Amino acid sequence: MDPDRVRAELPASAPALLRYALLLTHNEHDAADLVQDTMVRALQAADRFDGRSSLTTWLRRIMHNLWVDQARAGRETPSEEIAELVEAQWRDDAYTVDAETVVHRAQVRDELLDALTHMPTIYRTAVVLHDVEGLTVAEISVVTGVGLPAAKQRLRRGRMMLVSALAQGPTGPTRRVPMHCWEARSQVSDYIDGALDGAPARALEAHLVGCQTCPPLYASLVATRDALAHDRARQDPDTVVPAELAARIDELMRHR
Repeated sequence: MDPDRVRAELPASAPALLRYALLLTHNEHDAADLVQDTMVRALQAADRFDGRSSLTTWLRRIMHNLWVDQARAGRETPSEEIAELVEAQWRDDAYTVDAETVVHRAQVRDELLDALTHMPTIYRTAVVLHDVEGLTVAEISVVTGVGLPAAKQRLRRGRMMLVSALAQGPTGPTRRVPMHCWEARSQVSDYIDGALDGAPARALEAHLVGCQTCPPLYASLVATRDALAHDRARQDPDTVVPAELAARIDELMRHR
């Protein structure tokens, strides 16, 4: 793509970038800095944008890489340790959550965003891009620079992390059902997205009917996904870029 065209279209991407940055940082000042840093990096690399993805996807990838670098510099807790801990909980057939508590907290925006903020960056990014911004898993793999299976795993694990972060703890025991709980729980993310059909979907549905511990987890996953999807609607239809950030972007454009 013509670098001049990239530069001309950058300011129009500011609202989408700011919305994404706010969900990553949960801090208006840090979000504005992240948007500006992304714009600077994009201006420097404008001649390397080949147009194979949308400009917004390319910018999100730049922002994602900047944010991951910042998280690493800040010595974020190793994401795999957290992921394995949460997945170990979900592998336990007796593990469940109080769905009413999770649903309530997911509907309180500050609590939802706080839970997101404490998730490891790579998993938070997958959840935000998919359930807030509406990107497909394939698009997330492009933004984050990982393969499709890894992007799908990050989304599944991220949703589990978010529910567990919002929950108070496990409740009653399970009883024998058509499939093991972990098998069902590992497929729920695909089921929610309509990517599971036929016999696997019917087996999962039968499991949910007979299991005592999995339905609250399923309900909580759906509720948190829907809360994230509706978060944009709870804001202004178009994210308003603050005057100070708009001035910074304008200054960048005038000196390029």
